Amino acid sequence: MTTIHIEGSGQTFACAPNDTLLAGGLRAGLGMPYECTAGACGTCKFELLEGHLEVLWDNAPGLSARDHAKNRKLACQCRPLTDCRIKMRLDDACVPQVNPRKQTATLIATNEITHDIREFRFATDTAAAFRPGQFATLQLPGVNGTRAYSMSNLPNSEGEWHFQVRRVQGGNGSNTLFDHLHTGDQITLDGPFGMAYLREDSVRDVVCIAGGSGLAPMVSIARAMANAGQLATRRLHFFYGARTQRDVCGEALLEALPGFGDRIRFYPAISSVHEHEANSWNGRIGFIHEYLEEVLGADLYGHDYYMAGPTPMIQAVLDTLQTRHNVDKSQIYFDRFF
Repeated sequence: MTTIHIEGSGQTFACAPNDTLLAGGLRAGLGMPYECTAGACGTCKFELLEGHLEVLWDNAPGLSARDHAKNRKLACQCRPLTDCRIKMRLDDACVPQVNPRKQTATLIATNEITHDIREFRFATDTAAAFRPGQFATLQLPGVNGTRAYSMSNLPNSEGEWHFQVRRVQGGNGSNTLFDHLHTGDQITLDGPFGMAYLREDSVRDVVCIAGGSGLAPMVSIARAMANAGQLATRRLHFFYGARTQRDVCGEALLEALPGFGDRIRFYPAISSVHEHEANSWNGRIGFIHEYLEEVLGADLYGHDYYMAGPTPMIQAVLDTLQTRHNVDKSQIYFDRFF
């Protein structure tokens, strides 16, 4: 166990062996800024003032050449080898709602969502404590590093964690889950993480925007709103962007919720149509950010936005909301994985 001192804050925390600085700080309940936990976003930058570290990913995209020149590092990619003194900005808004914990999880079931998305259900010995919209990281057998996947279910005392994962061509994590993990196999689960969780104190209507396996956290948010009775006073607009008709999913999961078709509206769109599908698809053809603008129009300002999916989709939605319509960033929630 090492001790980490955060310069100028008066805060000190213990970091367990094999934990990153970020994980150790979050487990201690500190407001360490972060988004992806994977080295991509750069939000968890810090400066090392004293001590020695193991850097897990030297060329992580979250650091620029300027950052390297100034000896900045990523808390999610550094493990302390000795006691350390660091300089990092803490933020009360980043204090974890639920402190993450690392535990063993057993695969108990799988379920096909689409031709390339499968739901994997794991169970832990303790309650599944998280906020709807958050994610966990999984350490999979034979895979270097961890993989982040969002929960699609609700927090529960039974200890069930449901993840909807899309198979990625050449992806070690997804292919291990699809091809090599069997019911009864165990992995290491760490979490929860993420800042794009449902804000239950808002009175605005909600828009969920998903693409690919970004469906999972958006379904969790929809289920949470229904479970808490929020749909009595708030509406949910659920947009799902897919490449082709066979990639569209989510409607069946939403149909099971009270208020579907009235308080919950589902808006799927596909970006391309194959010739053999031309007569079978009656929905929107185009990009989901264009559909969003078309449906909500002048009312874009009156909603809270949650989104998860491919990087180009997220960026296009951000451009639509913030650049074209000046929607306040305090109404937009997503975890940046790019």
